[in-house]
Amino acid sequence: MSQKQWSRVDDYIVDRLVPQDQALEDSLAANKAAGLPAIDVSPNQGKLLYLFARMAGARRVLEVGTLGGYSTIWLARAVPSDGRVVTLEAEPRHAEVARRNLDRAGVADRVDIRVGPALDTLPQIEAEGLAPFDLIFIDADKPNNPHYLAWAVRLARPGTVIIGDNVVRDGAVADVTSADPGVIGTRQFFDMIAAEPRLDATAIQTVGSKGWDGLMLAIVR
Repeated sequence: MSQKQWSRVDDYIVDRLVPQDQALEDSLAANKAAGLPAIDVSPNQGKLLYLFARMAGARRVLEVGTLGGYSTIWLARAVPSDGRVVTLEAEPRHAEVARRNLDRAGVADRVDIRVGPALDTLPQIEAEGLAPFDLIFIDADKPNNPHYLAWAVRLARPGTVIIGDNVVRDGAVADVTSADPGVIGTRQFFDMIAAEPRLDATAIQTVGSKGWDGLMLAIVR
């Protein structure tokens, strides 16, 4: 199997099951024009997040890692009109691009972008009484994944869905000798999940237009 084949299959899936959407396509184009890293979830992964949020009946969603707001649009579309997505972005320039994308997609009224390091904004969210969240999506700097997980559990309730992205990392997650900070953070993330009695979790490997990676999915007991 090759990256070319994986991308071809992703294209087939998107063509059949993820209808063309101008607002989402425009957001990706805006991200590229602004020079943002091309690390958005793929369209079929975005649709998966949307479906997870719908299945969970999510009204309050927390996203750690906004980037240009592509995944945020999917999550915002999944919550009801009086629902809320709180999304955390460390880079002010990324947040500005995301605001424009969310406004263009017509969902800005249900999204609250918090700018600054997530480990600074998460305590503020707790202090404001915005928790518990119904779904939490962790997709930010991987070395801090263990800290994000601790906060996710803290801001959850029984039944909250927690999703972690990029947990396979081209298979490097299984390399106990890896010195890569992202791999080390991801392995610690797995260790914490395994040791946390409040979480029932699994992970799956994925291949596609984004290469070889995977998702972690947990439910809070």
